[in-house]
Amino acid sequence: MRIALPDPNGKLADYTLKGSPIEAVPLGPDPARIVFSAAHVVADPFSAADPSGAAVVDWQSTMAFRRHLADLGLGIAEAMDTAQRGMGLDWPGALELIRRTQEEVPDALVFNGCGTDQLVLSDALTLDDVLAAYLEQVESIQRVGGRLIVMASRALARVAASPEDYLRVYSNVLSACDKPVILHWLGEMFDPELAGYWGGDSFEDAMAIALEVIEANTAKVDGIKISLLDKEKEILMRRQLPAGVKMYTGDDFNYPELIAGDDTGVSHALLGIFDPLAVAVGKAVGQLGAGDVDGFRATLDPTVPLARLIFRSPTQYYKTGVVFLAWLNGFQEHFVMLGGAQSMRPLPYFVDCFKLAEQNGLLRDTDLAVKRMKAFLTLYGL
Repeated sequence: MRIALPDPNGKLADYTLKGSPIEAVPLGPDPARIVFSAAHVVADPFSAADPSGAAVVDWQSTMAFRRHLADLGLGIAEAMDTAQRGMGLDWPGALELIRRTQEEVPDALVFNGCGTDQLVLSDALTLDDVLAAYLEQVESIQRVGGRLIVMASRALARVAASPEDYLRVYSNVLSACDKPVILHWLGEMFDPELAGYWGGDSFEDAMAIALEVIEANTAKVDGIKISLLDKEKEILMRRQLPAGVKMYTGDDFNYPELIAGDDTGVSHALLGIFDPLAVAVGKAVGQLGAGDVDGFRATLDPTVPLARLIFRSPTQYYKTGVVFLAWLNGFQEHFVMLGGAQSMRPLPYFVDCFKLAEQNGLLRDTDLAVKRMKAFLTLYGL
């Protein structure tokens, strides 16, 4: 099968599809690694609301994608950055998403983003303001039976004056949690307003503060996800975690190596890139569980160029690539996003996403994907 695709100058050339779709093989009940996919949301394309206004979600398609992830045996990281949290999805929408997912896939492994995004940044004047916002979300999510991912807070980054401020807020938040949580350290490449998080002047200083929070509250911490796109930083921190506290890689650039691990430890995973890679993840982690490390790497290593493309700078717009592939794969009937985010990448980006996904067997119905890619190109006059 062929399709005419443009180069960056708009010149068309035939591209011959090479890949063979990966067969879906669900993970068993005791996988070699705990793997969460942070899941995207589907916008309602028929809403009369302006993209700059409140989010309007297509709940049917959004929940269907959660069932897809659960059927593959993957955990779901709900209402996170991949769901356009803080970039289209507000706190009321996030709580509704959490509630619906709890009802839709009650037997799935689901952890839910808990932050302070209901607090307008200009209204965040004190640590008590931030703490109250965190505790409101803790209570609301736990009331519907949800487990927590304690997300980094823009408001806390704004008002904290010292590392001790982070220690105080996190200790109070964790004391209110009824089950162990996953902490989330999101780097400024994902959200520039989180620069300087934890109050340290360097990565080593910030890591020391985060570790102090964990060590003071070990019984309340299942693990920590760090999204810094730097494997050496993750490995350094992984080696210093208290016994029983997991490292969840958030490194969408180096995940195969980090999940495979080394002589000193391994990383589990909580990744936005596992939304479009879900079928490959199921296959790879199954291979790892069977002791086939080479097979695991052979499945996941070739997907890294696609991940690096999707998450290229400005990294916060990676959701555009994630949803584009969901549309090509038939998980939704349109390529419209909350906040109009479908417009945040250029045409060559989409062309390369198509090629790399196809080469890695990630287009589950190539006829449909080609048909939709051709329709997409007409928007650009091709």
